[in-house]
Amino acid sequence: MSSGNDCQPQTLTKPAFDEREAAELVDKVFGLKISWIRSLPSYDDQNFHVRVSAEGADEYVLKITNSADSQEPDLIEVQTQAMMFLSAEGFPSATPYLTKDGNIMSLESGGTGLGSKKYMVRLLTYLPGTPVAKITTNAQILYEIGRLAASVDKVLSEKFQHPSVKSLRRGQFIWNLANVPLLDQYVYALGQNKYRAVVEQVIEQFEGKVIPKLSSFRACINHGDLNDHNILVDSCSTSLENPQYRVSGILDFSDMSYGYYVFEVAIAIMYMMIESPDPLSVGGHVLAGFESILPLTAEERGALFLLVSGRFAQSLVIAAHTALLYPENKEYLTITAKTGWKHLMTMFEVGQEAVEKKWFETAQAYTHHTPAP
Repeated sequence: MSSGNDCQPQTLTKPAFDEREAAELVDKVFGLKISWIRSLPSYDDQNFHVRVSAEGADEYVLKITNSADSQEPDLIEVQTQAMMFLSAEGFPSATPYLTKDGNIMSLESGGTGLGSKKYMVRLLTYLPGTPVAKITTNAQILYEIGRLAASVDKVLSEKFQHPSVKSLRRGQFIWNLANVPLLDQYVYALGQNKYRAVVEQVIEQFEGKVIPKLSSFRACINHGDLNDHNILVDSCSTSLENPQYRVSGILDFSDMSYGYYVFEVAIAIMYMMIESPDPLSVGGHVLAGFESILPLTAEERGALFLLVSGRFAQSLVIAAHTALLYPENKEYLTITAKTGWKHLMTMFEVGQEAVEKKWFETAQAYTHHTPAP
């Protein structure tokens, strides 16, 4: 859900291809004939689920990147190569179908928007599964998502190499958790209310308590957006009373950047809280899974509450700002807001000490009992 490499969360850069134009693009760039096409919801790119008349894997996602990010081909190249690398390492990540010229992407103009903008186009393998947002999460899948978050960042940081990997040092990229203080430019989108007051409190505490500690956190490459719509799962049990799930897909690498391991677990906790009927209990299960791969340091644990709060603030503020620019996409943009505000307010009402106690005690219990795979 990125746009741009600076602190602009969103400018009017979203592609506006209709289904006919998208089908023509697949034919022109990839040499494939479309037999079926359907638009998919998206934040600031444009995605289409397509079926093609060809041998082998016949379902793909046509991804048309917004025009701002399309001006950074090195960044998109690295993100796509990271997806290919993870797939080769055994992770359920999409891989690109090559263009007629043998490339993983192509810069194309078109769409029904104003002006002659260019958009980076890729055709990625379609991953089966159900978004986590559509299931009732339980301790088992929350633990698995924690393991996934740690495993992805660990293997990317330890083994992934690419000449353009430096493009992941994205400075003032608004979605990097280190940049929560940049939100003060966009809080106007909230108006004057109790929500704005709590966001300003998050920003102030983040600046005072998290920013000075960043240098003590362990650095890594972050996926950066392991939310409940970007993780797909399959059921691996027939029990209705105690369903078991496995992760079947990891989507959307557009927020990849250099960050810190603790950022990834905070992001995962925040998004897993969104749909949960008992949101404050979620963190301990995700944390336990994460720490089964990468135990956090005392400094990292101490920042977790404000990092989760910071991600809530990022998601809620940027969505409100973007919805002002794209009122027609407001319903998708504000998915998180439906319960996000309530959860953020609850975290601050209950307080950091009590929330951390719940998370850490839940995680501690896993050292005596690890859920079955």
